[in-house]
Amino acid sequence: MKIYYISPKTKAILFDIDSTLYTNPFYAHEQIDVQIRYFAKQKGWTYEDAKRKIDLCRQEYAQKHNGAKTSLGNILSTFGISIQESIRYREMLINPKDYLEYDDKLVKTMDELSKNYKIAAVTNNALIPAQKTLEVLGVSAFFEFIVALDTCNVSKPHRIPYEFAAKSLSLSFEECLSVGDRYYIDLEVPLSMGMGGILVSGVKDVYELPALFR
Repeated sequence: MKIYYISPKTKAILFDIDSTLYTNPFYAHEQIDVQIRYFAKQKGWTYEDAKRKIDLCRQEYAQKHNGAKTSLGNILSTFGISIQESIRYREMLINPKDYLEYDDKLVKTMDELSKNYKIAAVTNNALIPAQKTLEVLGVSAFFEFIVALDTCNVSKPHRIPYEFAAKSLSLSFEECLSVGDRYYIDLEVPLSMGMGGILVSGVKDVYELPALFR
C-alpha cells in the first residue's frame, strides 16, 4: 500500500473494482485477453497480430504521455471500436462468478468503512459486470452507486467519472478519496483534482484500510 494523500475532510471512498477489491491475476488477465481475442476475430486478424498492434499503440501512448498508461477501452477506440462497443464486449464476454467468490473479510471491511464513509465505485468495466462482481464478492449493499464505463461513456484516466462521483455524493473533490491498484489509471487524475489517493496491490491492502482510519 502507498498513501499519496488523505484529506482530513474525507467523507467518501471511491474504489476501483478489478484487481482492487479482489486479487485474481488470471481473471484480471483474462478480462483483457478475452476482449482482444474477440476484437481480433471481428477484425479478421490473428490474436498475435491484434495483441502486437495493441501493444504498439500502448507504447506510442506512453511515449507521448511521459510513460503514462491508459485503458484498453481507450486503446480500442483508436482502432474504431467505440466506447459503446467496448461496453458490449464486456457485457457479453465477462462473467465474474466463473472466477470470484464471496469474500467474508472484504464484507467485514466494507461494513466497518461504511459506518463513517460513503462508499462508491469508479470502474472502467461496464455496469453489468461491475454489479455482478460486487454481488459475487458480497459487498454490493455497501456501495451507494457505481460509476461505470457506460455511466459517462469515458474511460479512466479522465476527470469526468470522478466529477460525476463527487457530484452524485454532493461532496467536494477534497472530501473524496480514490483507492485503486494502478497509479496512472486510478490515482493520477483524482489527485490532480484535489482528491485523496491510496495505491493498493490487491485486496489484502484493502483489508487494512479500517485500521488506517481509526
